[in-house]
Amino acid sequence: MSDSAPPPPPPGGPYGSPAQLSPADEKLWATLIHVGGILFGFLPALIGYLVLKDKGPFIRAHTATALNFQITLLIAYIVGGILSLVIIGVFILLAAWVLSIVFGIIAAMKANQGQFYTYPLSIKFVS
Repeated sequence: MSDSAPPPPPPGGPYGSPAQLSPADEKLWATLIHVGGILFGFLPALIGYLVLKDKGPFIRAHTATALNFQITLLIAYIVGGILSLVIIGVFILLAAWVLSIVFGIIAAMKANQGQFYTYPLSIKFVS
């Protein structure tokens, strides 16, 4: 037995801080989250935000932006659904659907190019 003390624990606790994603992985996940919003609504943005928000500033910005837009769209779908009893609700639903496709494609392209993007007409719920 030796009298030497054990080595000190690594800084940041025993589990360390979450591993950062590489820039290529951040771009990939941000692109997939925006495309997933077109196909599956707010779920990819919510799951991406909860899982990936601490993996890097680029992915955090894109997941928060996508989640904000998807929540805004969800509100528009609910309002459009209620107002579909009156004719205007059908137009609101159609406009929200078209905007989700157009803005989702634009956001995915910007994410794939490594650029930040903010959806127009989006209410900021999370940051």
